[in-house]
Amino acid sequence: MSEKDVPGIRKYDAPAGGWGALRATAKAISDQMAAPEAAITLFRTNKPEGFDCPGCAWPDRKHTSTFQFCENGAKAVTWEATKKRVTPEFFAANTVSSLLEMTDFQLEDQGRLTHPLAYNPEKDIYEAVEWDEALSRIGQILREQPGPNMVEFYTSGRASNEAAFLYQIFAREYGTNNFPDCSNMCHEATSVGLPSSIGIGKGTVSLDDFDACELIISIGHNPGTNHPRMMGTLHEVARRGAPIIVLNPLRERALERFADPQDPLEMATLGATEIASSYLQPRIGGDAAALKGIMKALLEMEAAEGRDAGILDRAFIEEHTRGFEALAEDLQAASWDGIVSESGLLEDDLRKVAQAYAKSNATIITYGMGITQHSTGTRNVQQIANLLLLRGNFGKPGAGICPLRGHSNVQGDRSVGITEKPSVEMIDRIEKRFGFRAPGEHGHDAVAAMQAIIEGRSTVLICLGGNLAVALPDGDACFAGMRSLEMSVHVATKLNRSHLLVCKNTFILPCLGRTELDIQATGPQAVTVEDSMSMVHASRGKLKPASEQLRSEPAIVAGIASATLPSSRVQWMEMVADYDLIREAIEAVFPDFSDYNARIRIPGGFRLPLPPTERIWRTASGKAEFLRFPGLAEDPKPVDNAVLRLATIRSHDQYNTTIYSLDDRYRGVFGRRDVVFMNETDMSERGIQQGDRIRIRTALDNEDDRVLENVIAVSYQISRGSVATYYPEGNCLIPLSYIDPASGTPSYKSVPVHISLA
Repeated sequence: MSEKDVPGIRKYDAPAGGWGALRATAKAISDQMAAPEAAITLFRTNKPEGFDCPGCAWPDRKHTSTFQFCENGAKAVTWEATKKRVTPEFFAANTVSSLLEMTDFQLEDQGRLTHPLAYNPEKDIYEAVEWDEALSRIGQILREQPGPNMVEFYTSGRASNEAAFLYQIFAREYGTNNFPDCSNMCHEATSVGLPSSIGIGKGTVSLDDFDACELIISIGHNPGTNHPRMMGTLHEVARRGAPIIVLNPLRERALERFADPQDPLEMATLGATEIASSYLQPRIGGDAAALKGIMKALLEMEAAEGRDAGILDRAFIEEHTRGFEALAEDLQAASWDGIVSESGLLEDDLRKVAQAYAKSNATIITYGMGITQHSTGTRNVQQIANLLLLRGNFGKPGAGICPLRGHSNVQGDRSVGITEKPSVEMIDRIEKRFGFRAPGEHGHDAVAAMQAIIEGRSTVLICLGGNLAVALPDGDACFAGMRSLEMSVHVATKLNRSHLLVCKNTFILPCLGRTELDIQATGPQAVTVEDSMSMVHASRGKLKPASEQLRSEPAIVAGIASATLPSSRVQWMEMVADYDLIREAIEAVFPDFSDYNARIRIPGGFRLPLPPTERIWRTASGKAEFLRFPGLAEDPKPVDNAVLRLATIRSHDQYNTTIYSLDDRYRGVFGRRDVVFMNETDMSERGIQQGDRIRIRTALDNEDDRVLENVIAVSYQISRGSVATYYPEGNCLIPLSYIDPASGTPSYKSVPVHISLA
């Protein structure tokens, strides 16, 4: 079947960005908002007196620039600031059972929630409820639970620092460290892996470093969709001639060529800039072998040219690191045949990457969930750190490690205490500031929380945003677990599928969005967020709230806490009246936030300390650690030669579980999501043609009943042995237990599968 015969599948030859991005932005505005209001709102995005984009966590350079948003940022803003409303009348006319028949896109597209709601099981509908009644009932049920560890406190990365801090103080005074978090499903491997390597679980670069770098190595991420404002930075780097080497199983348009919508000449001439100077496509699960191959090539270059050639930074290694000899021994023992087989890349190509790296005096390595969402995600991250350490690429301009976070404040939530593993120092400071002793035992991450819910060991789930049941693998088990709860509480701006997995007591509490004016007793309030480069800055919504019934996230958290803990030692309502008091408390518990209130009033905010940028290593040894990756394989040996490796991916019109439309423009998919991207040779070997209906079956031991049916094959430039389908549709193929044991991150990016004609 030819490509043009498949409905909704056609070539898209334009560059990323450009006029296609402007048209998509205009459509998002026309679908959701009135044009004049949209223009004013978007103008305030990422401004000192405006609000932080509720999309990705890429930082802003010019805080006075007229335009500081991208296509997907505009979608995120207009999606939140939509004129559409979901009122009590809507729920009176639609049972929960009928709403479950809607797609995820249709559910969120209904608009903004306007009233607090409680589920009525007799009528199978949500009904409006007064705030005081909802909070009282929630508090009573929480007090009735047999123990605090039977309650799970989930946090989305869109929560502000202020809301997240109050949330973790509430849960710890309640008596638990159960903090499933969206980070557990994306960059937890970074948070766990990097502290052992360099002493901190964050990236070490700033935007200024991208001006000074001589090379970027980009691994396992698609910036044009998942962090589009990064494209402006990559555009600048490419235009000044610095090489950008890409390693990614799929050819992604934004990594090939990009037209900057803010470049008048490029737009006027229909031009574009080539982004990748070299584009390698490892097979899914081949990143660790590729990284070991590059490092092995460096060692062999030094052996051939001598230590004085400067291939490795021997002075840095000797002064600042530990474990080099063991790493070198491991790399020397790895065979090139094995590296080529596991990585899916040619030896010559890996040697060329090593040569380019050896020539660069300042290198940045960027990476995303193509590295972290594997069963060896933590060790994968550590191999990137190893590669950077070999040439001293920490603590100098233009160099460092750059994990690409997703949500706009997922990193900030961690910085203010959202962790299931609190340190003794943190517990001590909480006690000093608030007068209660928080529990010390480790709590649940996202997978452990859902496993406890499924097994009946947890009976209550409170969600500060998010769509947890849809985001996690194995929807059937997660959905059943949600329905078995004693109570679920969802703080949200829009309706999603997790809200419809109702249990004995289910509440939806509507909150203000990032774009909306937040007025408390002392006047308009600002919240703060942290971007992926550790910059903390203020965000001030300006829009009239979607409903007079909306409350801020800090106010909702404080309301639940007050209703649950009548003898609490925390001055909940005083802090909500003036968010400066929340920030003073954050500063007392986390000294890195010193002079918090003063510094967020400076345009652009301030940067949290990053010791590796000063070549200070807060590891147990006091040095950066080279950490070995055992063998070459990230995944278990396949049961047969027909096994392919599947990655779940986001479409261009999608942000995490939020789907803005059914298009995936850059990959040539329009109006549908029932597709699987396949290598043309893999299709031919299986007798599959483009457009054929196929069946995908999981090829893990005792998991072959996991099947994704009735999807179509689409020929795509993806590495041999690799396939990709959309998230969350492909989550049914992934067992909840298929995780990186070190970080608990689900292996969304490397699932062994069999594919056959349906």
